[in-house]
Order: sequence, then C-alpha cells, then structure tokens
Amino acid sequence: MLIFLICSSFLSIAQEETTFVKLADPVPEFEFEKSPGKTMNISELKGKTVLITFFATWCGPCKKELPFIQSDIYNKLRKNPNFEILIFGREHNWDEVNRFKAANKFSMPFYPDPDRKVYSKFAGQYIPRNFLISPEGKILFSSIGFNEKDFKILKETIDNQVKRN
Repeated sequence: MLIFLICSSFLSIAQEETTFVKLADPVPEFEFEKSPGKTMNISELKGKTVLITFFATWCGPCKKELPFIQSDIYNKLRKNPNFEILIFGREHNWDEVNRFKAANKFSMPFYPDPDRKVYSKFAGQYIPRNFLISPEGKILFSSIGFNEKDFKILKETIDNQVKRN
C-alpha cells in the first residue's frame, strides 16, 4: 500500500512538472502536417471537440491504449462532424507512423511529430498522453500513461461534449 501511495504521488508530481498546459487553459497554437506537404492549424478545428494523443511506436502503454482509442472512441465518433482526433507519433516521420498504423490495422488518422514541435507545446516528457480540447478551444482533460480509470473519464468527457454540440 505504501509503495502504491509513493508511486501515485510521484506520478502526480511528474504530471504537474512535465505538463505545460493545465485544465481550462487555451489550447496552444500549433501547425501540423495533415498529409505530406499539407499543413493545418489547430485553430481550424475550433468549434469541435478534439482529442489529441501522443504516442511512440516503441511505447508499451501506447500500444495498449491505442486499440481502445480505436474501438471505444474513434469507431463510435468517426462520422461525427463535431469531433476530431489527432494522434501524433512523437519523434516519428510519415513512413514510421504509416508502417505502425498498417501493422496494427488502425483506421484512425495518425500524424508525424518528428521534432516534437507539437508535443513540446503540451509536455516535456512521458507518453502516452491525451489532451481533450473543448469546442471553445480550452483544455478539458489530460492524462499520462494508460489506465482504465483515466480512460473511462476521457470517454465520458468526450461523450458529454459531443452530446452538448
């Protein structure tokens, strides 16, 4: 029990020190490559609920979380015009992201973040990370790592936002 409390305290401190955006903060401005050679600005998604996920192909917890994002979030909301999902491969290029996507049979959109330009707007370290953005462009939820409790809260928050729109 003591070890659990120490680990929980460490994770809370780590999240606080390595997360650069807080709940209710405006989403940081950034551009990303929507497809090779074509960029998009996050401001273009204002008015939608947006889930931003950061992962790496070598990350064990990321590999556990992404199938749940596919089945429990993306598959249910992919046709909803008020929802967008952005999954960024931290330190990965298009080839690496596309190979990972194909190997795992994901249909969700994946985007490269080879130099951490997007990631560094949100955090300093640790993945997977999720940030949920409101239609008004505010941070509604953030998480580090993958656990069922946080994932359930993420899903409920998304459902509430999408119903509201």
